[in-house]
Amino acid sequence: MTTLLITNARVVRPGADHPEEGEFLDLLIEDGKFTQIAAGIDPSGADTVIDAAGKVAFPGVVDAHQHWGIYNPLGEDAETESRACVQGGVTTSLSYMRTGQYYMNTGGSYADVFPTVLEATEGRPYVDYAYHLAPMSKEHIGEIPSLITDHGVTSFKIFMFYGSHGLHGRSTDQSEFLMTPEGERYDLAHFEFVMRGIQAAREQLPEMADHISLSLHCETAEIMSAYTKMVEEEGTLTGLAAYSASRPPHSEGLAVTIASFLADETQLPNINLLHLSSRKALTAAMRMAKAFPHVNFRREVTIGHLLADIDTAYGLGGKVNPPLRPREDVEALWEHLIAGDVDWVVSDHACCKDEKKFAEDRGDIFAAKSGFGGAEYLLPGLVSEGRKRGLSWRRIAELTSLNPAERYGLPGKGSIAVGMDADLALVDPDHTWTVRPEDSESTQEYTPFEGFELGAKVTDTFVRGQRVLADGAVSGAPAGRYLHRPYK
Repeated sequence: MTTLLITNARVVRPGADHPEEGEFLDLLIEDGKFTQIAAGIDPSGADTVIDAAGKVAFPGVVDAHQHWGIYNPLGEDAETESRACVQGGVTTSLSYMRTGQYYMNTGGSYADVFPTVLEATEGRPYVDYAYHLAPMSKEHIGEIPSLITDHGVTSFKIFMFYGSHGLHGRSTDQSEFLMTPEGERYDLAHFEFVMRGIQAAREQLPEMADHISLSLHCETAEIMSAYTKMVEEEGTLTGLAAYSASRPPHSEGLAVTIASFLADETQLPNINLLHLSSRKALTAAMRMAKAFPHVNFRREVTIGHLLADIDTAYGLGGKVNPPLRPREDVEALWEHLIAGDVDWVVSDHACCKDEKKFAEDRGDIFAAKSGFGGAEYLLPGLVSEGRKRGLSWRRIAELTSLNPAERYGLPGKGSIAVGMDADLALVDPDHTWTVRPEDSESTQEYTPFEGFELGAKVTDTFVRGQRVLADGAVSGAPAGRYLHRPYK
């Protein structure tokens, strides 16, 4: 048995029975679990003692929205992008995966595809990890129960905007892009049947039902297609402003409304509304919560949408779906977050290297690829900006760790408590630094946050007691494990 003692840490724990700004405590870790949390623990029995020197100890971040392998080989991303994760205090990554172009670039059953996914990532990540899967075909819907029982996949996804869009813009052949069987459509009817399939699995597996949920990327393809054509023809807007206008906020709001009505129709209670980016999207989400109080909605925003807007992001590298928005929408997200309407904050990390991002035309926002990394800025960005707005450290711990862990079947993660996995991040809350892409462990080479000044820094990160970030530098060998959910 190995023991690690972290002393003199200002420990932040979610829950109303703990101080909002933490308390000075020592943390004893044995075989990867917290075994004692108290002041003045005797250090004589510990194999290793680390003095936190008064830094703030947050629970390791459960980043519930990443995309490993979307643009780069999956195994490569699992290693390099998980190194970026530990810079941002992330200790658990949940990555979205689907069949079709990008990702594994293959169609077929998950019985064939998912073992390949697990094989490609085994032994590579520095953080613990799990996958959300998107049922793209009728066959996939039938596989939902076996994915839950055999592989511990308890969360699923619908990409609502793929109705007539590809990943980056218009798609003339949906079936070719998604690699779905001939004669099948990825449309509202399919979304309904996915919901019915997930609810049937919940009824079939009642002991796991609370952990089984559906996430939705809420944008409507028809409005996006029409507005993209209109914005391009008018030609008055350029860059990120043009892209935001081509995928307007009311498209998000309408998709949220449709998704919510279908959840009610199919009696599926656990619905996660992903990366809401605008006031209209949040307004729709709150209205739907009132209209359907029996649906257990969760609302997500990304650190990118909280930090950057169409004017402050560095270049066209800020293209993402849904788009970065004008400042007024950024402020609306913060208003809802402070009010308690947001359940968790994620990175939506999708490493897209420079040559891939701008492969067609460096100056054309519609030709650029969608998505960018950001896991390395998740906890420092939220602490830095949140503190300016009165966000407590305890609330940050809930938004980044406890809430996503509870929703996604990870009751052994998300908090600093005896018996839990010893995942934590030490943060210097008074370290001011400027974001530079060359300082990131990601292979992306650029960042839309370049030049941003942050007022907090993650110095050390521990995954089950293993120090994977030490004094700001990635340390040791990959320590990550696949999490078969529910994971206790």
